[in-house]
Amino acid sequence: GLFVVSLIVWQQNYRVMVANRLNQAYGILTVLLLISCAIAEHPQAAWLGLANLLPFFWMFMAIRELVAKPSQLKQLSWTLVIPSLPIVLLGLGQILLNWDTPPSLESILGWELVPQGVPPGRMSSVFIYTNFLAVYLAIAFTLGLGLWLYLWQDWKQKPSRRFSSLICLTVILIADLGGLILTSSRNAWGLACVCFLAYAFYLGWRWLVWGVMGAAGTILWASFAPNWGGMQLRAIVPAFFWARLSDTIYDRPVETLRITQWQFCWDLIQQRPWFGWGLRNFSILYQTAKNYWFGHPHSLYLMLAAETGIIATLLLVMIVGSIMYRSSKQLLAWSHNGDRTIYFSYWLTFISCILFNLLDVTIFDLRVNTIVWLVLAAIPRTKANGGLGDETINNEQLAND
Repeated sequence: GLFVVSLIVWQQNYRVMVANRLNQAYGILTVLLLISCAIAEHPQAAWLGLANLLPFFWMFMAIRELVAKPSQLKQLSWTLVIPSLPIVLLGLGQILLNWDTPPSLESILGWELVPQGVPPGRMSSVFIYTNFLAVYLAIAFTLGLGLWLYLWQDWKQKPSRRFSSLICLTVILIADLGGLILTSSRNAWGLACVCFLAYAFYLGWRWLVWGVMGAAGTILWASFAPNWGGMQLRAIVPAFFWARLSDTIYDRPVETLRITQWQFCWDLIQQRPWFGWGLRNFSILYQTAKNYWFGHPHSLYLMLAAETGIIATLLLVMIVGSIMYRSSKQLLAWSHNGDRTIYFSYWLTFISCILFNLLDVTIFDLRVNTIVWLVLAAIPRTKANGGLGDETINNEQLAND
């Protein structure tokens, strides 16, 4: 569906979209990526790696022309949030009841439900690994909380409205938060705290700020300062949290540590700083050097710098940074409080994606990658007056369609 919509938008507005400066920057980035693939250490892997980036550049350019109104942002939020409930329910069945996917359905559904999750003991639901579920639930939870606050503000003014929607969203948010906990993803736990703190600051709820900071500080103290009162706190804080945060429940080989992977990336960057070693080359090079296969180095930015070079990585950061800068200015200028909450939820959601990718990589799952680009496409095209963005094609009927 997204492919068809993007194709129609490109066909109808090709000249205007090509003249857009932001799209031109993506064009330059595409050329840099093609050069990197052409001179890659392992070209075949590099060319295949383009599938994780180039189609999404193309889709982003098209979708950003369509998301023009706060009402569309609300509809998109519902579309992204509602599926999280059945996904968490499947994950609970996976963990608690050892549910699996019948072989006859795997090729039809496109995903596999593995009993006890991947890795075992951590909920992964319909995703191939628990970290992909974690970032998906973090996105759904952040957007859902923004939508809940919008409905709650509206319900306070008109109590007869929105009550059933509020109840539905409350159930979804509780399920998403439970799913986030069961992924045992430290990144996702951190993002949940950031989400609560950001909304608390936004709404001026000091009690929630102090509550979140107090709970997070207690858990961190129990995890990392056992000799400074942490052992006493461990009697209060569940071991599920402090043992996972301190990583004392695992005996990890040095090759699996993030610091080892990051140091290897830094060495690769120093050897080929300008155009890198080629997309998807990290795994091959790491296995050759360490005799240990790893899919990615647990940092999107280090991975891109090592695989595509410093120039391409900085250009991508500048493009996304310019979008976030403009969105921040528009957010401050927003006049309607309810719509501003929805807009803030998108801004915060993508900030969460940026933070998650500091310590992990999300582009290798088609669904998560698509959602992240959709969220980014929804951010810059909305003005404070609820109309079309400054650079949006002047075709309101197209946006409504």
